[in-house]
Amino acid sequence: METPAYYTGIPFVILLLLIAFMPLAAPHFWEKNRNKAIITAIISLPIFIFLVAEFPHELVHNLKDYVSFIVLLAALFIISGGILLTGDLKATPSVNTTFLAVGAVIANLIGTTGASMLLIRPLLRTNSERKFTGHIPVFFIFVVSNIGGCLTPIGDPPLFLGYLKGVPFVWTLQLLPEWLVTLAIVMTVFYFWDTLAYRKETPLDIKRDVVYATPLGISGKINLLFLGGVILSVLFQTPTPYRELIMVAMTVLSMVFTSKALRKENRFTFYPIIEVAVLFAGIFVTMVPLLMILHAKGAEFGITKPWQFFWLTGSLSSFLDNAPTYLTFFSLAESVTSQLGAAGFEIVAGVRADLLAAISAGAVFMGANTYIGNGPNFMVKAIAEEQKVKVPHFFGYMVYSMAILIPIFVVVTLIFYR
Repeated sequence: METPAYYTGIPFVILLLLIAFMPLAAPHFWEKNRNKAIITAIISLPIFIFLVAEFPHELVHNLKDYVSFIVLLAALFIISGGILLTGDLKATPSVNTTFLAVGAVIANLIGTTGASMLLIRPLLRTNSERKFTGHIPVFFIFVVSNIGGCLTPIGDPPLFLGYLKGVPFVWTLQLLPEWLVTLAIVMTVFYFWDTLAYRKETPLDIKRDVVYATPLGISGKINLLFLGGVILSVLFQTPTPYRELIMVAMTVLSMVFTSKALRKENRFTFYPIIEVAVLFAGIFVTMVPLLMILHAKGAEFGITKPWQFFWLTGSLSSFLDNAPTYLTFFSLAESVTSQLGAAGFEIVAGVRADLLAAISAGAVFMGANTYIGNGPNFMVKAIAEEQKVKVPHFFGYMVYSMAILIPIFVVVTLIFYR
């Protein structure tokens, strides 16, 4: 089949670079969704017109995936925004580590964004009497906002895109060994780090922490039912458009049955999901030519080993959004599988299973390497700063990730992807 010229992939690269660097170069301009929409339209419109004329079938297929993708993210974001956790536990290292472990599990049920928004404020509230807490949001981003969500298509956006490409819902459970090893090391490091920080606290702060401790409470429990509806619509592989209609129905019911006061107390706004919808509209259009090129000629690039897919997917996911990165290397793996053969390998959705595992783990895990690797990362940073927690700046955060995560990912490579 005819494929687009290589230069048609340039708008996709430009758009991803803008998403990565505009928050640093022009934060006030970029914080308005209207400006994001204008820039995205300018970049993607020429490719949209080109695809309508030359490759309409591929464009329509990608836009259908975009609708499914955004409907799921919006449903999880809006419904989880109606659940409010209250309380203030004792801020001991064991309690904080338990918070992270619970968040890693929940991320697979309501997504990394939903879990992050649900748990970050209670965790910060729990630690509000302590002074040495700047590391806590960093490890929260590592665990809850990224690594934790690799076991289900609902957990992280890249995996849902894989589900839309034909990866079975339960297949990602095969990443359980990687999940356990990575989280075990990260949370062990966190426990000892937090223990040292806890010992620096003054006796008065420790006493205040004990005095102000209150049990956890939950409001908006009816939203758990609506979340269940969303999860079941994906789990039972409800066909399009019925799956999306169920998600929309669950979202509308959540808005109807959740009080505005509760959402206000939860500081819920539609800003983040509108931002994602705007940017990904451009991404899903501009990525079509690149996906077609990789699918047709990917084996020519010499990327054929699981460790290569793990690190290349992860490296790009660190600085560009991990969802389009996943799709890019998924198409590359399809090409490698079809052109080089797959004798002796399990095939999943047209891709060798060993390559798919490496792509999935790379996209999800290494989205934690920078603030811009995954959507919830900057949101957690903003909430922590709002709570007067001194968190590291962009490059300071990367010092954490380079020192802690990169050696762990080397271990993961040696165990699973050699």
